[in-house]
Amino acid sequence: MPITILSQGRNVEPWVKALKEKKPDLDLRVYPEDQPREEITFALAWGHPLGAFRQYPNLTCISSLGAGVDHILKDPDIPEQVQIARIKDEDLTSDMANFTMALVLNHLRDLNTYKAAEETQNWSPIRYKRNKDVTVGVMGIGTLGSAVAQRLSSIGLRVTGWANSAKQIEGIGVYAGAGELDAFLNAADVLICLLPLTPDTANILNKENLLKLPKGAFLINVARGEHLVEEDLLELLETGHLSGASLDVFREEPLPEGHPFWSHPKINVTPHIASVTNPESAVDQILENYDRNQRGEEPLNLVSRARGY
Repeated sequence: MPITILSQGRNVEPWVKALKEKKPDLDLRVYPEDQPREEITFALAWGHPLGAFRQYPNLTCISSLGAGVDHILKDPDIPEQVQIARIKDEDLTSDMANFTMALVLNHLRDLNTYKAAEETQNWSPIRYKRNKDVTVGVMGIGTLGSAVAQRLSSIGLRVTGWANSAKQIEGIGVYAGAGELDAFLNAADVLICLLPLTPDTANILNKENLLKLPKGAFLINVARGEHLVEEDLLELLETGHLSGASLDVFREEPLPEGHPFWSHPKINVTPHIASVTNPESAVDQILENYDRNQRGEEPLNLVSRARGY
């Protein structure tokens, strides 16, 4: 049975190449040139055209081409019986841990300030905090969040986590549920958002919650742009409650020309590159799920639609 790939604005050729190299006889198709669609039971998707899956009457499984699945779950036209899977990959996890560690250290050592000072040849050393004196709070302690927390802890930072339900991670204090969110935020000198995007987590980085952070706290968002209320961030940077932010994800991507984030002196912008799926390392997992689908078995990394992850 064939596999089809549905993606808007993304070059799928690396995926086609990786899949065909691993399984040369695979019947691989790419939307919209993937007729006849009634033959297709398994699909790969990233940013698919909403409503497109109505055209696949025998579809039984959709695999995201990344760790996130909100881009799939926001489509109301996917039949309830269609299973949805996501990718868990060591490269994705390691890349995210490295990237967030770089952002935290960049903030703690004021490297952006020194870069700006080069323009005026201003030699002005800044007193810095040592890792052991800084608490980093990681919102979302799933596969990526756990790895980020452990990596940061390994370089001497105090690290806490917050999750929907109780979790045990060696060396990391994890707060759980809405009742412990305030205590988690109150202690975080640096806040990293790695939450899945669900109705409960949308807009969670709002003024009410960000004001619970210590004065001068720093925000890092590498989850989804919809977690952040942009106007609230700008206001809290203006008042000085927050010292700055590093943002890798945005409500509209690419970030539009003229958006205030581009020119804000306290905001670092990166183009959603914190952790990008490597087709070569993820292809075995996808083909395993394809084989499971053909046998009528549950896929690896099955997503709960009720939870949203």
